[in-house]
Amino acid sequence: MTDRASVAAALAALDEPALIADLQALVAVPSVTGDERRVVEVAAAQARMAGLGDVEVLGYDLGELRADPDYPGEEVSRDELVNLRARLPGRDSGPPLALCAHLDVVGPGTVAWRHGSPWSGTIDDGRLYGRGSADMKAGFAAALHAMAAVVAAEVVPARGVELLGVSSEEDGGLGAFAALRGTAPHPPYTGCVITEPTGFDVVCAQAGALTFTGVVHGRAAHAAQRLEGASAIDRYLPVHAALHALEVRLNTEVEHELMRALALPYPVSVGRLRAGAWSSSVPDRLEFEGRAPVLVDQSVAEARAAVEAVVREAGQGHVELRWSGGQFASAATPEDHPLASVLRDAARAQAGAVVPTPGRLAGVPWGADMRLFTAAGVPTVMCGTSGIRVAHAVDEHVVVGEVIALARVLIDAICRFSG
Repeated sequence: MTDRASVAAALAALDEPALIADLQALVAVPSVTGDERRVVEVAAAQARMAGLGDVEVLGYDLGELRADPDYPGEEVSRDELVNLRARLPGRDSGPPLALCAHLDVVGPGTVAWRHGSPWSGTIDDGRLYGRGSADMKAGFAAALHAMAAVVAAEVVPARGVELLGVSSEEDGGLGAFAALRGTAPHPPYTGCVITEPTGFDVVCAQAGALTFTGVVHGRAAHAAQRLEGASAIDRYLPVHAALHALEVRLNTEVEHELMRALALPYPVSVGRLRAGAWSSSVPDRLEFEGRAPVLVDQSVAEARAAVEAVVREAGQGHVELRWSGGQFASAATPEDHPLASVLRDAARAQAGAVVPTPGRLAGVPWGADMRLFTAAGVPTVMCGTSGIRVAHAVDEHVVVGEVIALARVLIDAICRFSG
């Protein structure tokens, strides 16, 4: 069977109602980072029902992972780590193509959702609502059903395919790290597609993101005798200005072409501040938390050093800075890599009313598991539905037609990619 015939047969075998029903079932399972076992087990049952082979729920030794020198960090407490793995055999015996999606989600927030529960999976006006619908259970369901369609059509692709449903992406990527750990020096996959919500762009470059925590020390005094003290808030203000100036500098003359096309390729942001214990006292302590970028082709050590230098200068000896939580390196795959070309063409083949302009090569300013795969020597791109603008927000949703279109893109890629 030719590639074209294989694609046509597998596309015809795609069970669209089952795809959407499985996505609703996944969204219905709360899977906030740190509590993923139930959703992984539901996903495993779906994979078995779909006819995929070697379906496994894998557990890992957290102590060993945390002791690894390349440990990517965590922000959420957990007492176990589980991933899903399922396989589709290919004609060649070489490393398979990986399709990877994370099954953990951020919390639902405190604002009421339109359809009552953040786990409703309700379909309203062609949109499926619920936490994790866009980021990124839709990507997992589309990958699973793309593989199921290939099985149902009795197509054997050139490369085997391995589906990975990973945990802990939202707080650093420990799930993908565990799945890849110990595979060096031989890359375990010939390529990887991560189905993050990219709006059907084929992402070949990803900025890194490093979480930092700082403490500014002041000197307490009664507010009526303010000059006898030294406000930690006043001492923080030059630090904030210095971080903003660093952002301006990092986004001037951006080298990587795909990143240069973004409005703000490398954001520096402070997201939390806490200071003072009493309105009539000069605060002697301020805590701040934020994130700093890692430029494409820049090391994590270099990115940290840039932040540390500006904080040290602006803080004048009054600031302690440490690196906390998730530590996302940057990543890039050559734009002319065969996997990027296959995904680009597969996405463009779905152009229409639902997906008007798919298949653009792009970079993104957010961290993802992509960098863990490229660090392991695996060429990796990201491609998925739209939805990044509503990810992590109240009333997160995904367009049903886009989920089906993504499954069709992945079917095309599975059938055509030869490594």
